[in-house]
Amino acid sequence: MEISINSLQERDAEELFEFEKNNRLFFEQMVPSRGEDYYNFETFKIRHKELLAEQQENKSKFYLIRDNSDKIIGRINLVDIDTTNDVAEVGYRVGQEYGGKGIGARALKLLLETEISVTKIKAKTTTNNIASQRVLEKNGFTQVSTSDDEFKMNGKKLQFINYILEL
Repeated sequence: MEISINSLQERDAEELFEFEKNNRLFFEQMVPSRGEDYYNFETFKIRHKELLAEQQENKSKFYLIRDNSDKIIGRINLVDIDTTNDVAEVGYRVGQEYGGKGIGARALKLLLETEISVTKIKAKTTTNNIASQRVLEKNGFTQVSTSDDEFKMNGKKLQFINYILEL
């Protein structure tokens, strides 16, 4: 399957909301919930506009991962862009039916091939998210630490694993 990453646009709100809603339970198995309000379309539209404003100010870059029929199958973001310290943080999520197909790794590779204004990219994932760890390592990220703080999610004690990529 061919994929592309496209900058988040205002017109994407409804389709992205459906994608997030349809994959909520799957995502919440691996990452903390975004909260009940996130799944109210009126609230979602407000947050969507806030993301677009942040993107316009070059504080973040938000992308949708699309398949060859232009359907949203995931998202990937470069956030907290700090050009003074030359660092940003990457985050991504791929829909449940597309997991295990290398899409996360390919989307991250595409992101790294875009115009990136920093030389260091941080990432973090939970200790139980082996797929995400593989995506990062496949793209040259190095594990630098595991958080001392534990948190409970879905009845499991977890920690965050921190990664970095120096370009």
